[in-house]
This record gives sequence, structure tokens and C-alpha cells, in this order.
Amino acid sequence: MRRLILVACLAIMLLPLASAETYRISGKATYADTTPVSLDYVYVECEVGVYECYQYRGTKAMTDAYGDFTVVIDAGPEEDGIDILLTLRGENFTHIIDLSEHENSAEGKVYQNLQLSQNPTPSGVFMGFGCVIVLFVLVFVSVLLRTGRRLSTKEGRLEFMGYRKAPLLECPICQEMVYQHEMVKHLIVDHDIEPFEAGEIAGKVMRKTWAEEE
Repeated sequence: MRRLILVACLAIMLLPLASAETYRISGKATYADTTPVSLDYVYVECEVGVYECYQYRGTKAMTDAYGDFTVVIDAGPEEDGIDILLTLRGENFTHIIDLSEHENSAEGKVYQNLQLSQNPTPSGVFMGFGCVIVLFVLVFVSVLLRTGRRLSTKEGRLEFMGYRKAPLLECPICQEMVYQHEMVKHLIVDHDIEPFEAGEIAGKVMRKTWAEEE
């Protein structure tokens, strides 16, 4: 008698499990531009107040590289006709559980494609590549403008051809600015200094300039 009661209790407990069957929802997830939503989750959510749906909340399935997904839940006759929400990237899609369609399907699943109203976010690689191109264009334009300004002057054109303007040195006697290669001549002619002494003075001025450059 005790064994019979135990069997009856187990049968009663397992009855809801036995009546439920695997219900599969398959489809393809795409963006507004029809590109696939790859490697993202499709979640099951519920409308407010639809308490029969709450047992499925949190069920999820990941899309593959082509956007295909399959959500699997257990649904019995009492869940037939219940509205559930398939949520993807913040957008909701209503699905009505239809056990008869599922049972009559040759592949044992029902199909519902999900097309988002949003477009895919730009890839970080392409954004970085675009920034590099913009930076390169800006640098190129800046160099081109500076080169154009230099070529518009006689000194700039001579420098572009390889001629560099001789540096100017300050004469220690009169503080006049004199080209480096004319310093000795300036000291001899304008200040009547002996050539040897003029060379020493010019050398000291040039050495001072080299020390400042170092």
C-alpha cells in the first residue's frame, strides 16, 4: 500500500514535466541594412502582467557568425498561445507560442526572423583607419602650404635648390650683424685690425656661436 502511494505521488509530481515539450524558436537576426547580428544574445523577456511567461525570463541564445539563433524553452499545453518577447540589442519582438505549428513542423521548430531598426556600429578598426587617413591628409596639406610659402620667396627657392643663407654674427667691436664669412674682412677693413688679430677675434665669435648651438 505504501509503495502504491509513493508511485502515485511520483506520477503526480512528474505529470507537468511529462506534459511539457521542447519548444524551439529559430531565425536570423539582422540589422536594418540586412547585415547579420553576429555573436550577440537573444533574450526571452515578458510583457508586464503576463505571469505565465515569467518562467522563461532570462533564457538566452547566442547568434552565430551569420546571425542565426535558436532559443529553446519547455512549453506545455497550458502555455500555448502565451506572448513572450524576444529581445535583441534593446529591441523587442513579440512571439506567440504555437504548439500546433511546432508539432507540425518537419524540423521540430518554429521560425521568426528578427530585423533591428538600428544599423551596426562602426568597427573600431575602420574608425582608427579613418582617423589615420584624416591625420595624414592634414599633415600633407600643412607641409604643402608651408612649402608653397617658402617657394614664394627668393630665399626659400634658393634653400630648396640647396643654397643655404650664411649665418649672421655680431661684431664684437660695433655690434653690427655681419655674415660669418665676411667677419674677418669686416674687422680688417672697417676697424683697421691686423689680419692675424682679426682672425682670432672672428674665431672667438664663431666658437661662442658653436657653444650656444651645442
